[in-house]
Amino acid sequence: MSEEVLGRIADRGDALAWSDNTIRPDGNDSHRDSIAARGLDRPLRVLIVAPSLRILGGQAVQAALLLEPLRRDQRLQISFLPINPVLPSFLGKLQSIKYVRTAVTWPIYIASLMTQVGKHDIVHVFSASYFSFLLAPAPAIIVSKLKNKKVILNYHSGEAEDHLASWPKTTKPVFNTADAIVVPSKYLVDIFERFGFKSCAIFNTVDMDRFNFRIRRPLRPHFLSNRNLEPHYNIEAILLAFSIVQRRFRDARLTIAGDGSQRSYLQGTARKLGLRHAEFVGQIPHDQIHHLYEECDIYLNSSNIDNMPCSIIESFAAGLPVVTTTLAEYRISSRRKRRD
Repeated sequence: MSEEVLGRIADRGDALAWSDNTIRPDGNDSHRDSIAARGLDRPLRVLIVAPSLRILGGQAVQAALLLEPLRRDQRLQISFLPINPVLPSFLGKLQSIKYVRTAVTWPIYIASLMTQVGKHDIVHVFSASYFSFLLAPAPAIIVSKLKNKKVILNYHSGEAEDHLASWPKTTKPVFNTADAIVVPSKYLVDIFERFGFKSCAIFNTVDMDRFNFRIRRPLRPHFLSNRNLEPHYNIEAILLAFSIVQRRFRDARLTIAGDGSQRSYLQGTARKLGLRHAEFVGQIPHDQIHHLYEECDIYLNSSNIDNMPCSIIESFAAGLPVVTTTLAEYRISSRRKRRD
């Protein structure tokens, strides 16, 4: 949360009033109090609604990174409501079945919203696009407004432009209900503005204490891919590119972390290409992923659609050079980085 976000919330109603100082996400009490809840003699209660790390992706990682420092801030009382609640043990197997897990999990999620939202002052909702938006963020925002709570919509999808253009009947009323919209890049700020929504950029971050920056000298042909094995991440392009690299560098290695619907197909493609030293290591817990960055020398990203990916920022934090497809969001971020 930032000064601009909090100011925008204050502009949307009188239930809460904010000071003009910036909230420090590190919870450093040496700074002046940045938030004042008039008429409240208790910490401000904030509910964060997002995927847990059981769904490993950018939203879950950023939510986890946000939770830890905010919980250290004595001015705030932070709660977390996962959009993917853990089911009782006798229903646990159902969560491994596509579509069935949604049918079973969604009513429990909605029930949790109904019981938890009313206990908080602000609801901070992480969001993706399309059906995911309808299933989790939209109900959270609607329930929050029905209970007269302030809402921050934290939108994390590189598919925003198509989502807003193709689904106006569901996006426009829900987005207009939010008191503030946060996005992780200037790229999305510009897209939202074209559709009439004001937003502010709070960039994705990484836990720098977990990553060891190291310049690779010499630079070995040991490559890393760390995206979910889904079509829009285009991991097949990495396999094809690696087959070309391996013709020249016979000892080249490729480590592919992550899981997804294309795992079997991609493993079959690797076999057809006759790739050597190409290892699929599966899903790595996020608190262990820094070890992979340490072992590898070059990061590969081949996304067709993306938005300020955490994995690229993590690569920079670990000192890995990044080879990536050219996306508009990356170009804007790179230009901004050079100017800064």
